[in-house]
Amino acid sequence: MKEQLLELLEKKEFLHIRELLLEMNDVNIAEVLEELDTNNQLVIFRILPKDTAVLVFSYLSTDTQEKIIQAITDKEVKTLIDELYFDDMIDLLEEMPANIVKKILRNVSEEERPLVNQFLRYPENSAGSLMTIEYVDLKRDITVKDALLKIKRTGLEKETIYTCYVIDQNRKLEGIVSLRELVVSNDELLISDIMTTDVVYVNTHDDQEEIANLFKKYGFLALPVVDTEKRLVGIITFDDIINVIEEESTEDIYKMAAIVPSEESYIDSGVLHLAKNRITWLLFLMVSATFTGYIIRNYEATLSSEVILASFIPMLMDTAGNAGSQASTLIIRGLSLGEVKIKDFFKIIFKEFRVSLIVGVILSSINLIRIMIIDKTSFSIALTVALSLYITIIFAKIFGGMLPIIASKLKLDPAIMASPLITTIVDAISLLVYFQLASLILGI
Repeated sequence: MKEQLLELLEKKEFLHIRELLLEMNDVNIAEVLEELDTNNQLVIFRILPKDTAVLVFSYLSTDTQEKIIQAITDKEVKTLIDELYFDDMIDLLEEMPANIVKKILRNVSEEERPLVNQFLRYPENSAGSLMTIEYVDLKRDITVKDALLKIKRTGLEKETIYTCYVIDQNRKLEGIVSLRELVVSNDELLISDIMTTDVVYVNTHDDQEEIANLFKKYGFLALPVVDTEKRLVGIITFDDIINVIEEESTEDIYKMAAIVPSEESYIDSGVLHLAKNRITWLLFLMVSATFTGYIIRNYEATLSSEVILASFIPMLMDTAGNAGSQASTLIIRGLSLGEVKIKDFFKIIFKEFRVSLIVGVILSSINLIRIMIIDKTSFSIALTVALSLYITIIFAKIFGGMLPIIASKLKLDPAIMASPLITTIVDAISLLVYFQLASLILGI
């Protein structure tokens, strides 16, 4: 497609390009635009019909949006801003540098400017920063017929019409009614007769992660946002929350890998930026790992007496770290999905303890036999390694299940208690257990 478009652009067959693009989905057009240079992006963007251009623009990356706004005239910016959904415009303003924001705000209508300023003042990652004001509101005392007429008259300007919101004269949220309910109901019924009053809603300052959990729990297409006096101020739609879910998942993955989260993609990130995001945690974990060095130095006499003990250290540390990581990953995932609560702390510890007993018996038994048959060591050394493995697996599973819950209780992100940190802690414990047992069993 890229080569075909470039060929048509060279021949200046703009009508053919327009026909070709209009056969495509808006998302696919945006993907094609991303592959072109800025000049060709601008040419094609101007070829598209206004409505299509606005939709395509909303799917472009922030960098491409910035380049297009820089290149187009104030008149074109105004047309674009007038047609964008309000929440998309707010998202654009939040992502753009100051000079682009200034150009956009210069072309926002006088009526919308106070609203824009209000939205920009909401805390980052809050419901207020995510919501849109393009929704259908109804009064409880109008008929179904009048409600449907209003939807037909204003629906094209709204982000969604599948759920309508019932408000009183002070804009307080009283209930909701679905488009399906309106379509199948008698025309003469009042909205108050068919609306649902048990409404799930969020406050403007609620965190986006909590909102994402509500969407996942109830399967909503949209969620109303109210202020402290329960006045309806906007709605959050499913397409906006998908982006939040992706952002939160990406952030957790970064933290679980001991990397500072970044909004830039890997390909677009510079080498120095990537190094900066990684060095902090690596430095912390490196310093933490020096404790294992101190432990080994304190037991030099034990190691010098039975040198073969050193060969089992990597296996003990790796197995213990993996066991702890398994437990922590499950608990972190459970916390993010709302399946695990802080109140389940003791239930989790007891469950992981029972799991560790089973896993520990199997792994330590296999190791006992393996060490005696393959490594041909004495029973006392094999027993030392097997018992050390058994005890460290118990510790690792309990710590892996416990630390994410503690982090959540302390209002920290549980993801920080993932593989790297758990492994560092469990490594130190496994060495202490190993050398203490070696001293007791081998008498050294």
